[in-house]
Amino acid sequence: MATKGLEPNLITYNVIINGLCREGKMNETSKVLEEMRRRGFVPDEVTYNTLVSGYCNVDNFHQALILHAEMVRNGLSPNVVTYTALINSMCKARNLNRAMEFFDQMHVRGLRPNERTYTTLIDGFSQQGFLDEAYRNLNEMITSGFSPSIVTYNALINGHCILGRMEEGMGIIRDMVGKGLAPDVVSYSTVISGFCRHQDLEKAFQMKLEMVEKGVSPDAITYSSLIQGLCQQRRLIEACNLFQEMINKGFAPDEFTYTTLINAYCVEGDLNKALLLHDEMIQKGFLPDVVTYSVLINGLNKQARTREAKRLLLKLFYDEAVPNDVTYSTLIENCCSIEFKSVVALVKGFCMKGLMKEADKVFETMIKRSYKPNESVYNVIIHGHCRGGNVQKAYNLYREMVNSGFIPHTVTVIALIKALFTGV
Repeated sequence: MATKGLEPNLITYNVIINGLCREGKMNETSKVLEEMRRRGFVPDEVTYNTLVSGYCNVDNFHQALILHAEMVRNGLSPNVVTYTALINSMCKARNLNRAMEFFDQMHVRGLRPNERTYTTLIDGFSQQGFLDEAYRNLNEMITSGFSPSIVTYNALINGHCILGRMEEGMGIIRDMVGKGLAPDVVSYSTVISGFCRHQDLEKAFQMKLEMVEKGVSPDAITYSSLIQGLCQQRRLIEACNLFQEMINKGFAPDEFTYTTLINAYCVEGDLNKALLLHDEMIQKGFLPDVVTYSVLINGLNKQARTREAKRLLLKLFYDEAVPNDVTYSTLIENCCSIEFKSVVALVKGFCMKGLMKEADKVFETMIKRSYKPNESVYNVIIHGHCRGGNVQKAYNLYREMVNSGFIPHTVTVIALIKALFTGV
């Protein structure tokens, strides 16, 4: 832009920041903000509102709160979208008191909560089983002139199911129909999941039939809930038939579904089938997490197959042991951000077991595949090396972490200081 004689202005920078936030590229927004300030532009309400919402969307609550405080300190006002994003973040963090503080701030600043604000709070209270508060917000929402949406009703259904009040959850579905709202796949799947959790599979399958009759197709979550319910009752053949139906319908099983079936086979003592499912899981590009491996290793140990258990623990790091030439580095290269959390969990699992060579290998593979370790990975692996007595390695990683702009956790710092001074 500058090469063509055009100089960017504040609006230009805000548009760029908005685009980066939409794509979740929050690290890049910091560079744009820095350049913007260097050119003499002061962030305005649009800048801050966009950034706070952006950080909330990627679950970086800490940075969102810092920017919100900075914004207010500079005399700028967050808008309804920003407050709703902050309330949603606090609900995700299960900090409902803080969520209500932001809600009250909105009123103090003369801002009118919208339908999404109320639904966010209703969902937050429902997820923790505080249905009285959820309904209080629902009543306030209606009094303020907003009509509850399907999302609002689904949140309430979930709240009732969490508390085991299944009939009331189904009652909400009937109320929705009476008000001209058609329950969706989430509505039905939530109730089905609730029945499965409370071991009432007959009603769960009745709801599956009802949703199909109403023209609502079950999704992967519906099938996974029913498969888990069947496995909990040791009805493995039926679970496998449903698993096959799920695949035939074009729904891809996820890590949770595979781990549920693997666990069921381990419970029945059929370790060979469990291991075959594990291999199939990897072939399809899913990254087994610590839960999957714990299930398999426990199953092998129960049958005194300890050598296989140990080999399985190290399986990801030996190419010849991974089926069909699927290497661990390939899995990391193809994994999405959610699956990437499983890699972090695996590092933690190795560190907890004192297998630091294996933890280092995961760490190095992440870097080779251009996945930058975050503060969680650094904290875990530094602490692991401190416990393992490799103080120099821990200190080198600590310096690398700080140079990368991360702030070490207090526990990490204490562990490192203790190791340095005791030589442990």
